[in-house]
Amino acid sequence: MYAGSQFFSLGWAVLCMFMAGTAIAGEFSVPGGMDVIGEQKSLLTRYEDTFSELARRHDLGYEEMVRANPGVDPWLPGEGTSISLPLSFVLPQARRIGLVINIAEYRMYYFTSENDQLVVSTFPISIGRMDWSTPLGKSSIVAKATQPAWYPPASVRAEYAADGRHLANIVPPGPDNPLGEYAMRLSVPGYLIHGTNRPAGVGMQVTHGCIRMYPEDIEWLFPQVAVDTSVRIVNQPYKFGWLGDELFLEVHPALERKESVQEQGMTTLMRQYVKATQEQNAEVDWQRVTEVFEEKLGIPVSVGTAVSVNISVDTDIPAQE
Repeated sequence: MYAGSQFFSLGWAVLCMFMAGTAIAGEFSVPGGMDVIGEQKSLLTRYEDTFSELARRHDLGYEEMVRANPGVDPWLPGEGTSISLPLSFVLPQARRIGLVINIAEYRMYYFTSENDQLVVSTFPISIGRMDWSTPLGKSSIVAKATQPAWYPPASVRAEYAADGRHLANIVPPGPDNPLGEYAMRLSVPGYLIHGTNRPAGVGMQVTHGCIRMYPEDIEWLFPQVAVDTSVRIVNQPYKFGWLGDELFLEVHPALERKESVQEQGMTTLMRQYVKATQEQNAEVDWQRVTEVFEEKLGIPVSVGTAVSVNISVDTDIPAQE
């Protein structure tokens, strides 16, 4: 809101808290050199289940559920359908401090340190629509508010008016306020990280540029994050990362954005591969890489293993967009 695969388990503990049957704030220790967190899971649906309900129950976003389960009706998956829960993640290639938001995967990462151990918590988010893109780059938290009022800018009020809807200059706190109960203002003027009164939309490209979170997630995060906390917003649909001696690849569809952005495709994927293997060579199954790229399930998949000697890397991969 703009305002004025592969299943694997990790060897470290996962701390999850629950509120009213909803998972909140998975915390993961990140040993040095490790880039993959979480654990893939699956379940059998009940007749009344929908992806939107399952997503919130497991602290996932709607698009994450859709990508991980191609061919399954998100509103009527049916009784006894096997559903993948994409609860493992390759960490974005960004400095691991404060908040890192990867708009391509509709997900936020919050990095802290406990007893000299790096810890990350991760949350699904909504981002700006193509015509209201969430801005990329470095930022920080400059202010925080509980029960915030919403001061919609003229552009948003004009959009409402064009649809025949009235929008007041000030929307007070309460059930009709789209900011929810908590908001954190970014140093980029006019943009917030906030809750929502429409949690079913979390994990979609639906906002006016702001970062929207589940009410229970921002309630947990709000007291953890201090003013001046750094915020980095990136657009990384392709993520390589190491888990022990295995190299994983996670691919999401590239976002459509109104501004010109760098070409997304195998060329960009190869740039990410080079970054991920600067300190450790890998022997890679390039056929598997191509399959993961084409499927775009948003699930980390093992595509290579570490090697201790230099090897010849065949980069003659068909360019596919």
